[in-house]
Amino acid sequence: MSSRNSSNMSTTRTLSGIYEMDALKLGLDLVSAARRNMGFLRTVAESRWLHPKATLVEAIRRYSELWLPLMAHLTAESTSMKTPVVHPPIDIEWVWFCHTLNPVHYRQYCESRFSRLIGKPTIFDEENEEYALMRCRDFWVKRYPDEPFENEGDCDVGVSDVAIDEELLEEVSKHRFLYSKFSEPYRSEIVYLIAARQRYKGFLFMVQSSIDLGSNLVPTSDIMLMWLIHQSYPTVYAEDLKEVAGDLVKVLTVWDKVKEKEVEETKKLWERTFDQPYEKAGGEIALTVEGGGSFKQPVYWEVSDTDVNTKYKPLLPRFLLEVCVFVRLRDKMKSMQENIRRDNLRLRMVRCHRELKLGKPMSDFSHLSWRKAWHLYCEFGTKGVMVELHQRGGYCFKGNSVQDTVTFCWHDLLRAPSLSLEREDDEVKIVTSITPPVQAPYLMKCVPDRVTDDSGAMISDVILRMNQYRPQEGRWLSRTVLDHAGRECFVIRIRVGEGFWRRGGEAPSAVKWEDRIIEIREGSWSYIAGSIGRSPVKVVGTALPKEPEEQWKAAWHFSTGDELMIGGLPSSVSGLRFCLKNQTAESTVKLLKGRRMQYQVKKKGSVTKDEGCQIYEESEEVEEEDEEEGFLTLVRITEEDPIGRATALLNWKLLVVELLPEEDAVFVLLLCICILRSASEMKKEDIGGLLIRRRLKEEKFGTRDWGSVALHPSSSSSSYSSPHLEPWYWNAKAIIKSEGSINISRQPSVSVGYSPEEGGDKLYRWGILA
Repeated sequence: MSSRNSSNMSTTRTLSGIYEMDALKLGLDLVSAARRNMGFLRTVAESRWLHPKATLVEAIRRYSELWLPLMAHLTAESTSMKTPVVHPPIDIEWVWFCHTLNPVHYRQYCESRFSRLIGKPTIFDEENEEYALMRCRDFWVKRYPDEPFENEGDCDVGVSDVAIDEELLEEVSKHRFLYSKFSEPYRSEIVYLIAARQRYKGFLFMVQSSIDLGSNLVPTSDIMLMWLIHQSYPTVYAEDLKEVAGDLVKVLTVWDKVKEKEVEETKKLWERTFDQPYEKAGGEIALTVEGGGSFKQPVYWEVSDTDVNTKYKPLLPRFLLEVCVFVRLRDKMKSMQENIRRDNLRLRMVRCHRELKLGKPMSDFSHLSWRKAWHLYCEFGTKGVMVELHQRGGYCFKGNSVQDTVTFCWHDLLRAPSLSLEREDDEVKIVTSITPPVQAPYLMKCVPDRVTDDSGAMISDVILRMNQYRPQEGRWLSRTVLDHAGRECFVIRIRVGEGFWRRGGEAPSAVKWEDRIIEIREGSWSYIAGSIGRSPVKVVGTALPKEPEEQWKAAWHFSTGDELMIGGLPSSVSGLRFCLKNQTAESTVKLLKGRRMQYQVKKKGSVTKDEGCQIYEESEEVEEEDEEEGFLTLVRITEEDPIGRATALLNWKLLVVELLPEEDAVFVLLLCICILRSASEMKKEDIGGLLIRRRLKEEKFGTRDWGSVALHPSSSSSSYSSPHLEPWYWNAKAIIKSEGSINISRQPSVSVGYSPEEGGDKLYRWGILA
């Protein structure tokens, strides 16, 4: 068997090796322009006030009657005829942006009105933008003293009596959800944009060098992004592409539907030009293919401006990247059909998910074109992927033998010019591409651990001897919080008993109801001997029980300032009701039962707004109710976002949470444990295994770590189906149970070795269920 890594394999020509010889000069820093405009598009998407028809009509009036004449005047006054450095209000900027995405119409419009093409200033940093906005306001007030600088139109006023530019209104309206096409957070990363610019220049080179473009060309999402940004600076775009402008009419735009044939023809043309796969990670076909199926993405990419959990030092961020592996057979393989039938490729991870083995028969691939073998999402901690060439035994031999191995490491790919590397051996050529790693939601789960005393030390003879046999006072149920990589980051403690145990007489007794507090300590256990240790000292969150109001069954006051109230029928877990209050918070928090919003599974529903509440209108095709039991979606509602934004998903029965970086981890953990504590008491049943008082055996980390790999649905195969390659909440019970967490249906009895010093089972049943 031979093994080769990325440093030993030979490479073929790259994009940079072609277009650097005949470089297409661009008069614009596309990388900076894209970063700035991605932020602008996100702001537009979040500015709900901007999109009612009345507001758009007023914005278009201001743009056509006021802004463009002002720009034409300022440009004419400039001695060099350069675009003046001014920045318009957001409503005008949005109309202007949309108008420039139709270059032909924009040019005709400008030349018919002003006899010249009106350009846009290139402003890419906040300081210059603020200066340009103030300068623009001065020009505006001087020229239009009776017109407000900001759009003060009333969105509730009708537009029937207003003259409307229908063509421009249609242009602006159709781009309402443009940001959703490019909302993945990696698209603003500089290394991604540099690679996208390289491929965009390659695309222009391909168009320019093609003699006859028989069919329409279909851009990938990264190329489309660069093209749109380039178009939004009309004078630069016109100057840069005057030699190929005629051919670009064959390129389909962002909302066009395309035929499968057009996609295939574009791929073939790219492969003939560059001998590389056309699509890549973060560079899929951007348009909707007629008759093509749609997939629910297995990961939820979301831009988070802040990470409030950096204050918890043991809680390390989690980073995800997208990976695509393409394969093409060497030309000589077309005459070696026997080898093709016997051989297969197998994909494995370098770290974190060593159990993963995704196979593909060699017969799935061709020497004529590149074909996508695998499309997946990986945590950065997986380090990379390995592709093994396996050969089945002949007539006299059984089993497989590894003929060759190639390794693609994430660090090597991040240094590659277009975030992709090509390797080849005697039989195949393999190209692997990635997106830059970006911060992903935190994943945490709670696992049972030993009972502790008031000081936080585990109840044990070891501690007793260290304390010179002074009895350990107080009894607390403990849960250890593990992150996605199995690292201990918090310890949760529930106070159950007071007093101490003494042989022959005294035993701990249950504390009063109002003293059954819950606390969360930051950090990991300080182990003294084996699994015996002390909890961390720093308390970062507490929950105190309080007397509930009349219509509620339980109530808790959190150290975060929040109050949780729980109601419903004592006999029914699914009938629980929840209410969260915080008088000082800037946002309203709601707990929606089940997996909602981006966490929905096999649900078809629309969201409506009813008195500030989130309501789902679901179709008949929904998950069974028991599949939703235990799940709660945490939604934060603000004045700017009245529909709300889901910031966390928790399963309080399994004590598992997923939360965005902007959501406080301690707050979500307090929610989880308090709901389980109250539900157990209301139902008089140990619903989530709170009575377990030992760390259960866990699967060794690195075998198939929780959340380390997710397969894109297009790469799913009936021959290899595993819940570990899907989001955890698609099949939470299977994932968490196999991870060694609580098996609710089979809880350990006293025979597991509970010591009398801990307090008998009666103490904990009384403290939790009574």
